[in-house]
Amino acid sequence: MPSKSAGIIAYRKRGKLEVLLVHPGGPFWRSKDLGAWSIPKGEYADDEDAEVAARREFAEELGLEPSAPLIALGEIRQHGGKLVTAFAAELDVDVRSVRSNTFEMEWPPRSGRRQAFPEVDRAEWFALDAAREKINAGQRPLLDRLEQLIGG
Repeated sequence: MPSKSAGIIAYRKRGKLEVLLVHPGGPFWRSKDLGAWSIPKGEYADDEDAEVAARREFAEELGLEPSAPLIALGEIRQHGGKLVTAFAAELDVDVRSVRSNTFEMEWPPRSGRRQAFPEVDRAEWFALDAAREKINAGQRPLLDRLEQLIGG
């Protein structure tokens, strides 16, 4: 059974529609940009509600509790098979205030040393055209759904 994730696309209108994307932290993603960005999301169990999981993951990855009502954007399947259930929320997040949780891993490999890295090393607002270039290709349909619902 494929893993499942839930997440929230924060959006705002500043003359044009902008979306908030996050860049994964850790050494593997350090020099990757196009196609590496994502909506704030994370895995959840079969017995957990997707909206509850999306709110939790947003808080963990950005350090902010999303209080706005959520709009369901449905589910997509990423290239690796992961199912992502997404919601949209109109929020104006100050990206300078983002504080992600951390994870530990052995780094450098086979060194025996463990290091902590932020799950998300940065967040940025992007206009839809730029977001389509930055986001993981499997998540692009979520941007299209948001644009259809909210307008560009």
